[in-house]
Amino acid sequence: MKTLYVIGIGPGRPDQMTLRAARMIRDCDVIVGYPVYTDLLGDLKEGKELLTTPMRQEEKRCRMAFEAASSGRKVVMVCSGDPGVYGMAGLLYEMGEDYPDVAVEVVSGVTAALSGAAVLGAPLMHDFAVISLSDLMTPWDLIEKRLAAAAASDMVICLYNPSSKKRADYLKKACRIVMQHASEDRVCGLVQKIGREGETSRILTLAELADTAVDMFTTVFIGNSETRRIGGRMVTPRGYVLSEKPSKAD
Repeated sequence: MKTLYVIGIGPGRPDQMTLRAARMIRDCDVIVGYPVYTDLLGDLKEGKELLTTPMRQEEKRCRMAFEAASSGRKVVMVCSGDPGVYGMAGLLYEMGEDYPDVAVEVVSGVTAALSGAAVLGAPLMHDFAVISLSDLMTPWDLIEKRLAAAAASDMVICLYNPSSKKRADYLKKACRIVMQHASEDRVCGLVQKIGREGETSRILTLAELADTAVDMFTTVFIGNSETRRIGGRMVTPRGYVLSEKPSKAD
């Protein structure tokens, strides 16, 4: 049985991948992926055959990967973050029925919710929801329901794909939904270009977030009612009972 590996490259830099992901990319014959992601591989892609397609040609990209793997070469498809979180793993499994001689194996990576949280501090210490604001494959009315449900349950909310040229006001709309259940001073954070050149981060209020311009390379964090700033970091307490600090006399 031949195997097609779908690999999460994390934020993108080779030193932020898992050891297994980097090793398998280094040992493969063919790398398949969106050009933005293959470009992040640096020296790991040297000497490899690259098969790429633009955005919205995901099915074509998958078929290219299956065909290459069917020929007996060692093929990896790379995804940013984790391939099972808004990545290509699900589509590959769906299409895999057309290629019974090729098995699909997922090699996990660090998704933006985790790598972005690390930049901000510790905003995901308690229950949280991850929601994409892209309505390319999910109707906006369903996204609204999910936002409202997460906000009503007082979960930390991590937003992927918060804005684009065609969806410039989607983050503002999302914040307004959350504001139906949370105060305007709720602690929030955002990270742009996580783990890449030009990385920036900011901690701000929910009201400020609603008026902040972001892009597709931004991951947004909306805290719960317990989230606060501690030492310039965004922290959601887990609920551990802290012992009293000893007095100087002790």
